[in-house]
Amino acid sequence: MATTTELKRMKCTVCGYTYDPANGDSRGGIDPGVAFTALSDDWVCPTCRASKTRFIGQ
Repeated sequence: MATTTELKRMKCTVCGYTYDPANGDSRGGIDPGVAFTALSDDWVCPTCRASKTRFIGQ
């Protein structure tokens, strides 16, 4: 089970998109409940295609 820290929302510093684990990423095929840390390293922002390294915690 994911911890609260793992389920925090992450914001793209390029475009402002927020990845919310409660919602997942329907465009990317990510189900709700998947922590940001559990996303594959090649996952990109669904809005601007920025890499995971461009995201910061909220």
